[in-house]
Amino acid sequence: MNKTFDRYASIAFLAIGILFIIESRKITASAYGSEVGPNIFPLGLGLVLVVLSLRLLYETFKYQQTEKRRSSLDYKRFGIIFVAAFVYCYFLEDIGYVLSTFLFLLIGFQTMQQGKIWSSILISGGFSFGVYYLFVEVLKGSLPGLPTWLGLS
Repeated sequence: MNKTFDRYASIAFLAIGILFIIESRKITASAYGSEVGPNIFPLGLGLVLVVLSLRLLYETFKYQQTEKRRSSLDYKRFGIIFVAAFVYCYFLEDIGYVLSTFLFLLIGFQTMQQGKIWSSILISGGFSFGVYYLFVEVLKGSLPGLPTWLGLS
């Protein structure tokens, strides 16, 4: 970890989080057919970003002075996750939230730590279905469901 980089990154993410909160307040509070408005997600994302960046900023002041070691950047993993995120966004409407999120998380977990395929499948599936159920059934929001070609929706 680089103390200077982490400090500047935390300040930048703090500014982005505050910008998300300010701009999300300008979005209308309700959406047609949904009890959860489109401003909820950016507002929540901004709050999480502010809290995490404050935590990172706090941690930079607690760093111990240790010897400098150079960490190599892992471009292969970054590339895989970047492409997976792009494909996830592109196919979200076509294959639905549950399936696309499950596949994205599975690819991400396996990219970061190969092996443990069954735990990756369980966590990806649980998260995908859990968030979908919570948002659609409990909060009465709307997300793209399962694809029609599966015959399950």
